[in-house]
Amino acid sequence: MLIVAALGGNALLRRGEPMTAENQRSNVKRAASVLAALIGEGHSVVITHGNGPQVGLLALQAAADPEREAFPLDVLGAESAGMIGYVIEQELGNLLKDRLFATLLTQVKVDPRDPAFAHPTKPIGPVYDEATARRLAANRGWKIAPDGDKWRRVVPSPRPLEILEASVISFLVERGVIVICTGGGGVPVIARDDGSLCGVEAVIDKDLASSLLARQLKADMLLMLTDVDAVYLDYGTPAARALRRVVAAEISAREFPVGSMGPKVSAAIGFVEATGKPAAIGKLDDALAIVKGERGTTITTGP
Repeated sequence: MLIVAALGGNALLRRGEPMTAENQRSNVKRAASVLAALIGEGHSVVITHGNGPQVGLLALQAAADPEREAFPLDVLGAESAGMIGYVIEQELGNLLKDRLFATLLTQVKVDPRDPAFAHPTKPIGPVYDEATARRLAANRGWKIAPDGDKWRRVVPSPRPLEILEASVISFLVERGVIVICTGGGGVPVIARDDGSLCGVEAVIDKDLASSLLARQLKADMLLMLTDVDAVYLDYGTPAARALRRVVAAEISAREFPVGSMGPKVSAAIGFVEATGKPAAIGKLDDALAIVKGERGTTITTGP
């Protein structure tokens, strides 16, 4: 079975954990062991990953030197994708020494007229208490939004239209290569009037990009791995209840927070409705059980 496995940024760097190379390496090792087990079961896996904490840190580092012009978010996204992809590839290679790997920077086409550019929603960087977040927003011109009981910077997140390297990824997968790609949702680009490409100041949602990639690759399953064990209705309230198996037509992304579970549910529905194949959401450590339908939330076309 061909699975597009999307690793959430918070699965690679746990919520509230200091953003150090050592912590990231430790979490990637954990993720690599889970992915290696999936591959060991005979599945073909294409790995995508988030970069919200990492790209936010790079943006902070760039802003720390006022004498230098900061790199735009598309360039920082490419930088973080290379950084994270390198560590994933190395740690997986340490476990699966007889397999071939490729980490691929991935351009993703977006619409320059996408309304998301006027309404930033995608959280990046570390979490702050509200007072600190508001002070930084005032000083740096940021847009901010709540993230659980904390606050984070938010940036535009246009909808992905096309994974430009999908044919290359498919070529590699057909030859048994384990591909790590679409890091951080891919590098957002637009087409100029003459057909040439250029990057834009945005961050694409990794789950929506992974859903699009899974469709373009004709994958058998979209698997979104995060730090929450399932999709919950009324999450964070006494009435919270986990969804275990749900029909795509009976659920709406509007029922869930825009900055967290909403895009995952939207990505799952988009894949299921386009392909008739299942999508699943759950905790990284439960990946094998999620694929078997024993854990997490599975979204399908029917009962």
